Order: sequence, then C-alpha cells, then structure tokens
Amino acid sequence: QVQLLESGGGSVQAGESLRLSCADSRRTTSNNAMAWFRQAPGKEREFVAWISWNGGTTGYADAVKDRFTISRDRTKNTVYLQMNSLKPEDTAVYYCGVGLKSMGVSLSGADIRSWGKGTLVTVSA
Repeated sequence: QVQLLESGGGSVQAGESLRLSCADSRRTTSNNAMAWFRQAPGKEREFVAWISWNGGTTGYADAVKDRFTISRDRTKNTVYLQMNSLKPEDTAVYYCGVGLKSMGVSLSGADIRSWGKGTLVTVSA
C-alpha cells in the first residue's frame, strides 16, 4: 500500500518561495506518474502539476505555469514542488498523489490511486 508524506508547507509573504516534498516511504511509486493538487478553503481540489515516472515529462495548471516546477528524485522516492513568486491565491492545502499510469494524470484527480494527507501553504499579501 502506498504511503505518501508531504512536507515543506508554511506561511510566507507574497513573492516568496517554498519547496514542498512528497516522500514515498514504501517505495512503491517509482513507475508511476505523480502529481500535486491543492484545495483552497471553500473550494474543490484542483490540479497543480504532474510528472511522468522518469521525470522526463511534466504538465502544469495555467495558474502556476512559469512559477512552479515539479521534479522527482527516484533514488529518494521523493517528488518536489518548487513554488516561486507565490501569490495569496496560492493559499491552499497541497496534496501529493500517485497516478495509476506511468504517464499523465487526470486533471480531475479521478485516476489518483493514493493521496498524502496534505501540507498547508499560506501566502499573505
């Protein structure tokens, strides 16, 4: 069973940066696409970014493109989300998920087979 643990969240000012990490403690996700989603207060969970099994292909939501970078270190079974130029509208709980396939995830999250518990990011103006 997959066990994902996110870390790196916190409170920052607009314009600052954070790096989130998602560790797969049971080493079961190396052949799967991974993704980050987020859920702001009062809103539905939304797609942020995904990365293929080998890190060679990535995709981003328009809202974060050119500001966020997803990467993975398969030797450490960890996926990262580097978030730069943060905005107040980036405030949300960020969730890591493992996809069913090696390439791509559904933007709805319907094919995420396991989620982490999330890490809170708060960006103040």
